[in-house]
Amino acid sequence: MNNIKVRFAPSPTGHMHIGNTRTALFNWLLAKKLGGCFMLRIDDTDRERSKREYEDSLRESLLWLGLNWTEEARQSARLERYYEIVEKLKAQGRIYECWETPEELELMRKRLIARGLPPIYSRDTSALSDEECVVRRMRGCRPHYRFRLTAGEIRWHDMVRGEVRYDAGKLSDPIVIREDGSFLYHLPSVIDDVDFGITHIVRGEDHVSNTAVQIEMFEALGGKIPQFAHLPLLTGKEGKLSKRLGSLGVRELREEGVEALAVCSFLAKIGTSESITPFYSLAELAASLDFGRLGRSQPKFDEAELRRFNTVYLHGLPYENVKDRTAVGETFWNAVRGNLTRVDDVRIWHDVCFEKIEPVLEDNELTVAAAGLLPPEPWNSETWNLWIEAVKKQTGKKGRDLFHPLRMALTGLPDGPELKRLLPFIGREKAYKRLNGIRAAAPQTGICPD
Repeated sequence: MNNIKVRFAPSPTGHMHIGNTRTALFNWLLAKKLGGCFMLRIDDTDRERSKREYEDSLRESLLWLGLNWTEEARQSARLERYYEIVEKLKAQGRIYECWETPEELELMRKRLIARGLPPIYSRDTSALSDEECVVRRMRGCRPHYRFRLTAGEIRWHDMVRGEVRYDAGKLSDPIVIREDGSFLYHLPSVIDDVDFGITHIVRGEDHVSNTAVQIEMFEALGGKIPQFAHLPLLTGKEGKLSKRLGSLGVRELREEGVEALAVCSFLAKIGTSESITPFYSLAELAASLDFGRLGRSQPKFDEAELRRFNTVYLHGLPYENVKDRTAVGETFWNAVRGNLTRVDDVRIWHDVCFEKIEPVLEDNELTVAAAGLLPPEPWNSETWNLWIEAVKKQTGKKGRDLFHPLRMALTGLPDGPELKRLLPFIGREKAYKRLNGIRAAAPQTGICPD
């Protein structure tokens, strides 16, 4: 039985941006490749900043990307469980109360730095007597709570970074509960990972030190430690962390017409030793996943490069992937996809071929002569070459003087798909009228046969 299970655990404090999209993607791909489960966990313990609208937006973005989940939980519904574990850890001496104010902690940090020592928490107030604690409470003070780390080395094998080691003596005991009783990230995350049987955790390299702390929490809870993979963080094209990367959203890309699988293909291969090429199914993309191909340097993300890649992606996009999103047939799609920048643009060429347009006559003498040379139907891909040779011979026109006036008369647009591809769809009747400058109503016959 396959017990592989991964999770994506966003905080609903904003819309889904390109950074956490990449994290969600790698988790989903890993689950797919290993035949495991992908869980969505809403980390909404930040009561002030968590909003339902952001949660709804996160779900919508995941579904658009194709990253569906089989199980779901939210941390705000599990507070009882967290407090139950806290009491057990208090009894074991692993969680203890601390009384320093933020100002006192900052002063402590500065003094340690001035002495050339690591700025880690000294546990001074954990030794206060019960009487001293009572006095502080009577003064209106409230404690925060920390998790006590044990001395020694913390180590794990990271699927991206290889062997990782931390000296626990150089780490501060992490705060797990604030003065107001609310939880910070660390402990609820570990409790959930244990309770839900998470086997693999994939996240950004900014969590490496958190992993060291959380491994001790896993051990304190008697839980099985998952395998970890820490992804190098994306940087801007200028080579430094960019605020834009934290705001560029899936919703924005979707509205611009960027394809979901183009986003996934791009994010899965950026920063790897592989070329960034289109994948037209998530299953194929998952099969190609290899953490060993991820570099250690931070990859540079360029929005313009993603948009250019989306164009490349569209030009090879199989009809099967779009047939439910367009009202055109496969032959027509294959004829025009090489000139699209978004799928919706197929409507432009559908209208050119099947609706009425305003022909533009740049050379009336040429287009009238060309109309008289149109061959009888049926038309196919060879019709254009036969016709254009006849037009060249009769008019003596060539190059731009020949092709541009014909394109403007037939389509009303200065560029686009090859006319030899469009001509069979336009048909003889419409072509004849357009070349003669007649604005005709579209016929009701639909798409021309291949």
